[in-house]
Amino acid sequence: MLNEIVVIDYGVGNLLSVKRGLEHCGAKAKITSKPEDIINAAKIILPGVGAFKNAMQSLENLGLIKVIKEVANRKIDLLGICLGMQLLLDESDEFGLTKGLGLIPGRVVAIPPKNNEGIINKIPHIGWSKLINPEEKLHWDKGILKKIESGDSSYFIHSYMALTDNKYTVAYCLYGLEKIPAVIQRDHIIGCQFHPEKSGEVGLKILREFCGS
Repeated sequence: MLNEIVVIDYGVGNLLSVKRGLEHCGAKAKITSKPEDIINAAKIILPGVGAFKNAMQSLENLGLIKVIKEVANRKIDLLGICLGMQLLLDESDEFGLTKGLGLIPGRVVAIPPKNNEGIINKIPHIGWSKLINPEEKLHWDKGILKKIESGDSSYFIHSYMALTDNKYTVAYCLYGLEKIPAVIQRDHIIGCQFHPEKSGEVGLKILREFCGS
């Protein structure tokens, strides 16, 4: 159905919790790996939990890499969540260099085990962290963070982080002294490093904005 939001099922992700979050926001949501459903969706969500290399292999095995790139070419709104956000980038260092979807320039690297002052960062980064406006504002007031205040918190769980140009970084969080991109965007392609479906009312506001509801 053209008005459905499709959650891509490639065997890696929090599918049901994302679907429930969307439905709570009043959206019609469907979990599927069928290319025809993905291409004909109103909007797409690419969730993800686990390792980058395994996720890309799953997408390849299902023939979904070219489908997702076709979605991007058609200017269909696409939201990557957690690992799904990382897959939007060019490549990842996790378990060896692996090529990503290449929809937002950048790469994925491990969160440094120590900061510049030698203080240990506990890995993985688990828990609530504040979303911080990088001051340039970028898409903050126009995109999925439209109803969010700088300083509102969301729920993170990850060991790897995105490295991308500041012009694609809509929001970041601080983990110790580490500045971690929390929301990235290039045109209609968006990524959240955190889990909006696990982030209470803040997360629901973000999902509502993405859904247009």
